[in-house]
Amino acid sequence: MKTALSPMFAALALALAATLPAQAQEAKPGDAKAGAAKVAMCIGCHGIVGYQATFPEVYRVPKISGQSEKYLAAALEAYRKGDRKHPSMRGIAGSLTDQDIADVAAYYAHDGVPSGGAPELPAPPAANAQAAALLQKGACVSCHGDNFSKGIDPSYPKLAGQHADYLYAALKAYRDDTHHTWGRGNPVMAGMAKQYSEAELKVIAKYIASLPGELKTVPQRKFR
Repeated sequence: MKTALSPMFAALALALAATLPAQAQEAKPGDAKAGAAKVAMCIGCHGIVGYQATFPEVYRVPKISGQSEKYLAAALEAYRKGDRKHPSMRGIAGSLTDQDIADVAAYYAHDGVPSGGAPELPAPPAANAQAAALLQKGACVSCHGDNFSKGIDPSYPKLAGQHADYLYAALKAYRDDTHHTWGRGNPVMAGMAKQYSEAELKVIAKYIASLPGELKTVPQRKFR
């Protein structure tokens, strides 16, 4: 026999149901214009050319203008979930909604990119024998592309021309994936990075940083 809901319980059920569509609704595609109003917490590091982080070591913060939109969104989500454990970035990402992440990613993907699109890049220099052997060992081009500027999927980052000291710090974070304050939980990258010594990671980072790429730091007017 069916039992009628009490008026109070029915009202509560209706109120809860009314919240479900909003919670289940996916974020709209990123809006670069909306993102421009949401990057106040980003520009203090990523809007200053040559700005250096000091944790877990001193390195230049990554160039993110011109980076893949899908990768930027995935990286922010990884910080928000705790897969990437850097405290500052976790704190910032944790304050963002899905829509904020989409908008911020769209903003930086288009920031500093000419209206006609990025110009064609010159041919990359050949790697020396040591760098070539290390890159082949990790099969790096199979995901990041021959010139390290266009991955096989937009969720893979552009790497060419990125700061060498940042690339080295990032590779170590993947290798030390379980460290509670700087590890990065990514099984594929962890498996790749754990093959190398720190000296070998520096060789890889130095070569990739020497390649022509689309990444840049666009100075904010207040920091020029």
